[in-house]
Amino acid sequence: MTHSNLTALSQPEQPVADPLTELLRRGARDLIAQAVESELQVLLDQHAKHRLPDGRQAVVRNGYLPERIVQTGIGDVEVKVPKVRDRSGSGVCFNSSLLPPYLKRAKSIEELLPWLYLKGISTGDYQEALAALLGDNAKGLSANTISRLKQHWIDEHRGWCQRDLSQKRYVYWWADGIYSNVRMDDRLCLLVVIGVTEHGRKELMAVDDGYRESEASWSELLAGLRSRGLTHSPKLATGDGALGFWKALLKVYPETRHQRCWVHKTANILTALPKSVQPKVKAALHEIWMAATREEAHKAYDRALIRFESKYTGAMDRLRKDRDELLAFYDFPAEHWVHIRTTNPIESTFSTVRLRTKRARNCGSRETTLGMVYKLLETAQKRWQRIRGFNLLTLVVNNVPFKDGEQVQDQSDRNAA
Repeated sequence: MTHSNLTALSQPEQPVADPLTELLRRGARDLIAQAVESELQVLLDQHAKHRLPDGRQAVVRNGYLPERIVQTGIGDVEVKVPKVRDRSGSGVCFNSSLLPPYLKRAKSIEELLPWLYLKGISTGDYQEALAALLGDNAKGLSANTISRLKQHWIDEHRGWCQRDLSQKRYVYWWADGIYSNVRMDDRLCLLVVIGVTEHGRKELMAVDDGYRESEASWSELLAGLRSRGLTHSPKLATGDGALGFWKALLKVYPETRHQRCWVHKTANILTALPKSVQPKVKAALHEIWMAATREEAHKAYDRALIRFESKYTGAMDRLRKDRDELLAFYDFPAEHWVHIRTTNPIESTFSTVRLRTKRARNCGSRETTLGMVYKLLETAQKRWQRIRGFNLLTLVVNNVPFKDGEQVQDQSDRNAA
């Protein structure tokens, strides 16, 4: 056997690239090039009339920057960004919004990293997990890269906590304390506030840590919001029965109405009951908060108390507590009830956070956890939808009264409300 044949046999077979993926990459490269060229043409058109004294055009093309690779969900894509030359010396240059300087990976990958962490993937396992998801596109995302990104998210959260809020106004708030096993200390919890703007959009307002859900921790958070310009009180705040938040709210935003979360209240009542009777009591509670009017809700309230109080005194004592706060939503538009009766916007978003704390007893440092949670919520916020009946928020802001979800039309109804 000749030397060449031996060499051929000793060489391992090269894996055949996925032709579909390669086609997609080439298509992505061509589309990116076309988009960047369009951006460049807009700039050249803007300066087309600018001429030098000798008549030559002041701003012209001037080749390309060095080729670079951008990591995307379909693999590495080679890109080249064109340059311009400003002959007039006025400083005109071309910066692509699609491919800004130093861009190394698509946002979809950036958003994947905190999601994987909160799903329970440790820093050391990122490379293997990303390789399974992204193939060759995972190269360069080492443990050190992940650590640097986490530090960047921590810095982002710090800056976000100092942002100016003087131009903001939130009509409704949801507040909750989410417990995390940071450093295996169950006394620490994440204090979260989400608000609804005048235009009906949900926005993350605050993410901080506190000692349990104490009044001091909530007071510090709320006072911080007010000191940064959030002087308008929300019309309604929804939360569970933790006294710390409500006491702090009375001090910092005393004009705000209080709405107790029906999901928390229901869970609190059911834990004091035998499992055999829980479905019956849950159905009775459902009749209360689903009643069409406050009067019907009070009747359903009384029926539940009379029906179960003799046998389950402790549970009914919990129901009797906060009665007015549980029914505050009747003074607001009926279209908003589905949103303001519970803290579901926070609960649903934090399902991944709770999964993370269950899978790992130690989530890392306080700052790492805050940075990760902030990044997760920032990503989730992009998919939050406006609340139903957002056009009615203007009426709520202007203190137009509502009774049983309907706008009060005349003075007699207004007095009754």
